[in-house]
Amino acid sequence: MRVIVVGAGVVGTMHAWHAIERGHEVVHIEREAEARGASVRNFGLVWVSGRAGGEELDTALRARELWEAIGERVPGLGFRANGSLTVLTDPAELAVAEAAAARPDAAARGYALLTAEETRAANPALRGSAVLGALHCERDAAVEPRVAQRALKDKLLESGRYTFLGGREVREITGERAVRDDHGDVHTADAVVLCTGAWLGGLVKELAPDLPVRRVRLQMMQTDPLGEALTTSVADADSFRYYPAYAGGALDAMAAARQQPPAAAEHRAQLLMVQRADGGLTIGDTHEYDAPFDFDVVEDPYEHLAGVVEGLLGRPLPTVRRRWAGVYAQCTDTARVVHRQRVRDGVWLVTGPGGRGMTCSPAIAERTANELGW
Repeated sequence: MRVIVVGAGVVGTMHAWHAIERGHEVVHIEREAEARGASVRNFGLVWVSGRAGGEELDTALRARELWEAIGERVPGLGFRANGSLTVLTDPAELAVAEAAAARPDAAARGYALLTAEETRAANPALRGSAVLGALHCERDAAVEPRVAQRALKDKLLESGRYTFLGGREVREITGERAVRDDHGDVHTADAVVLCTGAWLGGLVKELAPDLPVRRVRLQMMQTDPLGEALTTSVADADSFRYYPAYAGGALDAMAAARQQPPAAAEHRAQLLMVQRADGGLTIGDTHEYDAPFDFDVVEDPYEHLAGVVEGLLGRPLPTVRRRWAGVYAQCTDTARVVHRQRVRDGVWLVTGPGGRGMTCSPAIAERTANELGW
């Protein structure tokens, strides 16, 4: 088969990967010279811990297996099975973690409740006096988002069956299983998969005018090297608010007992933190749902998150060198892992994984390949 994949973010690149793995030829078209959207503006977290039970968790666990296998073949991904700690600082947070650890799927997630001493033994950088304990998730992992797509592309090029066309925007579906780009070139194939991320206008809107997908904006930052190893990824208990695995009475009680600081509440902030290959820390994030989004990158949530990090580390944060915003696409039905729709004969649109894109993309693409009979 000859497959056209439109969009070179992580979802599109994983579709190209599975097509090449199954012996097909791929033409990969990207409107930028290289991917520049949410796939490079994220934490690089393979985040199993907070996923909803059922299909979402199954998808994340399968993706975790695939990431590890691909990482063995593509060292440039920077895959590492570092796990995560969601750090607890008061009894209400501990109750949410205890409820999570009692889930019937807790073992599949690799959950374990740690004391303060066990938390510091697992991650010695967490020297803050407020640390009461942590929820450990053994299955969480990380890759390097700024270089992952290029590393995957270089590996795909080795097949001799992969063509990357950057700087070309697909403008039209012409006939059956053919696309025309903004250079005027027409590309034909046996299957076309549109993985256009947060680009929901133009051709996507023409093909799917009632697309049940919204855009979400977030802010993040990256520091100079920490000077020591952050042996796990780290979250704070505010992250419980944004992941379905923690929903229930204990979370409701936590929310009632401890209001978020104003900046955290206004910007729907949670702490996620992962150490990069150079030793720096990627820190975030926020959630903004009401488009059109502000163009400003505002300081209040950064100051809040920096304070949270310093409290957990028990030391000043290294100098912040980068701040940025990103936008990703999320199904309005958040119970769905992704929106997958046939928009023309032989043409599929795959979008809207939300904050699960980096985590789940290998398994999302595998399912597309299976459903399309590749």
